Amino acid sequence: MPAIQKSLLMQPKLSIRSAIKPVTFILCSLPLLLAIYAVSQNNLGANPVEGLLVTTGEWGLRFLLITLAVTPLQFMFKWAWVAKLRRMLGLFAFFYAMMHMLIWLVLDMGLEWSAVVNEIIEKKYIAVGVIALFGLLPLALTSNRWAIRKLGKKWKPLHRLVYPLTLLVVVHFLWQVRANDIIEPVMYLAVLLVLLGWRFYKSLSR
Repeated sequence: MPAIQKSLLMQPKLSIRSAIKPVTFILCSLPLLLAIYAVSQNNLGANPVEGLLVTTGEWGLRFLLITLAVTPLQFMFKWAWVAKLRRMLGLFAFFYAMMHMLIWLVLDMGLEWSAVVNEIIEKKYIAVGVIALFGLLPLALTSNRWAIRKLGKKWKPLHRLVYPLTLLVVVHFLWQVRANDIIEPVMYLAVLLVLLGWRFYKSLSR
């Protein structure tokens, strides 16, 4: 009888755990779905392309910071389950960053490659954003189990590059806003510095 009761008590926990990833996937998809709906309803203002650029860019940065916050949350609150979401969150960060780039290339620049190259050369915030995106590409490609086994000890140093790459994304955001609109990028920078500080503290404690 006790064994049966224990099994019944375990079932809700197992069902909650099995639902965490699907629910997280849906929540991570919501910003894009809401942006698409806003476009269909003409609710993105006079310049919908700019609205899409802002939405995808900011959510790419937010998901990068959320991904970096997984390990501190795991250690501070003993949330072992949150580690299983790290890969999904990181891939969503790359997905939104890639959507940000594609919207700029296709909808904003019209795939005029000479104009694209000139923009990258003339505007340093675009150059920094492009560097950050191409830096995130190998991290996204090696986020699977096969790559972890193949790279072995090299995998962790490679994926620690997410910290300087996230800093580049923050700089990309900071350099393109006006002087009176820096509050939001500065807040993201503060969050990143806290996460970097925590990582530095843990390295010293080891």
